[in-house]
Amino acid sequence: MAAVKGEHHHAIPLSVLLKRELASEKTERPEITCGQASQSKKGEDFALVKTECQRVLGDGVTTYSVFGIFDGHNGSAAAIYAKENLLNNVLGAIPKDLNRDEWVTVLPRALVAGFVKTDKDFQEQVQSSGTTVTFVIIEGSVITVASVGDSRCILESADGGLYYLSADHRLDCSEEERERVTASGGEVGRLNAGGGAQIGPLRCWPGGLCLSRSIGDVDVGEFIVPVPYVKQVKLSSAGGRMIIASDGVWDAMSAEAALVCCRGLPPDTAAAQIVKEAVQFKGLRDDTTCIVVDILPPEKTNSNVPHAKKTGKGVLKSMFRRKSSGSPPQVDAVYLQPDVVEELIEEGSALLSERFVTYQIPVV
Repeated sequence: MAAVKGEHHHAIPLSVLLKRELASEKTERPEITCGQASQSKKGEDFALVKTECQRVLGDGVTTYSVFGIFDGHNGSAAAIYAKENLLNNVLGAIPKDLNRDEWVTVLPRALVAGFVKTDKDFQEQVQSSGTTVTFVIIEGSVITVASVGDSRCILESADGGLYYLSADHRLDCSEEERERVTASGGEVGRLNAGGGAQIGPLRCWPGGLCLSRSIGDVDVGEFIVPVPYVKQVKLSSAGGRMIIASDGVWDAMSAEAALVCCRGLPPDTAAAQIVKEAVQFKGLRDDTTCIVVDILPPEKTNSNVPHAKKTGKGVLKSMFRRKSSGSPPQVDAVYLQPDVVEELIEEGSALLSERFVTYQIPVV
């Protein structure tokens, strides 16, 4: 849903936001608590959870957290490889000796470079599997998310606002992605069941993949790209709850339903409850994996975040105005106009030429 015509939006530069945060000598960082759960059908879902990673080794202060969902298909090799190598490839694209301001600013372009390098390196192994990736880095109150495929990341702010931080790259969901694939020489269509009947989701041919972006999938060719959708936001000091999950969850429940079913529960119990309800609704037809992350004010160490919804907000509006080309997230609910979450970057283009110009990153 587009921003209301006539409204004026004033984006605040990231450097200004970060300098405000660092104005006092002792910056209070949010507390990060998390939990994960999964039920396996094919053994192709993998999760990455790394808290208190250090930008500057040994100082114990410059920490960040990393979370990822890797939903493999046609085998688990690509998902395992991405889980083991993507973070190192992202960090390898960040120049050394940057301060926090600079590090967070270059992170979106490093994520693009890291995804591309991971895909390139994996394809040299000549394995045909592929994987979705939803990859989250939290540094202080800045959340940066990069995604390919259909594993989704959502955020509920402390005031009850719902925000999508990833995009679904299913061909069924995006006309822009379908046009890109066909313009590149691929074909988009459903599975031919004979007699002129077509069944199932839209797929890219050759290969038959229903996603337009992934890591791996060497057998599909150049139509499926590893260039991620990237969104970076700054959360207020009030905090929020983030859910990252594979499509085993999102095919069974909406974002609203996932948040409601785990409200008031600590992250580990919340993740288990989401997986349980997803499996109860559709049965264990697919790997079903979920990570729940609570981002809390420093003084609130108890992570039983209630996130009670506020009412009386009036007309629901689009969360973010678009700032660049690319496929928007596919959503199942409209959003509250944000008052505690500031969008810093949103880039969705699948074309490397556009992303390299935007980010000025080297081809890897």
